[in-house]
Amino acid sequence: MYLRKLPESKKRATHTIMIEAIWLIAERKIREALHEGRLQVDGWRNKPLPARNDSLVPPELRMAHKILKNAGYLPPEIETRKEIQQIEDLLLTCEDEYTRVKQIKKLNCLILKLNTMKGETVNIEGQDEYYRKIVERISIKKHTPE
Repeated sequence: MYLRKLPESKKRATHTIMIEAIWLIAERKIREALHEGRLQVDGWRNKPLPARNDSLVPPELRMAHKILKNAGYLPPEIETRKEIQQIEDLLLTCEDEYTRVKQIKKLNCLILKLNTMKGETVNIEGQDEYYRKIVERISIKKHTPE
């Protein structure tokens, strides 16, 4: 509320002072932890930070994505990819032909959903080899409910 009433130049100056204060507090906490032995630096001292692959995320959304990722939430595309991988793993171990056919239908829907999320057109011809391998592994038998 207070920052809205200030001119732009004073907002930037106030913002800079706040960032410097946070930086000083963080440095002090790190020094205290090192002095008390609560922080071990042997494994990561003088090594580069791990590379972040957030180049496709707009800069204004990067912090929100990082917070959500750290909280265990994933973008819908990643959730769909995980589900596709789980179904593929299930297909490798599944013995029941009826269940396999159901899972393949579900897999097809998820692949279509993923392609739609990415804005890609569905290219069935490009997946011919994949479908051929799946069909070779399946011999469809009539399923009779028990």
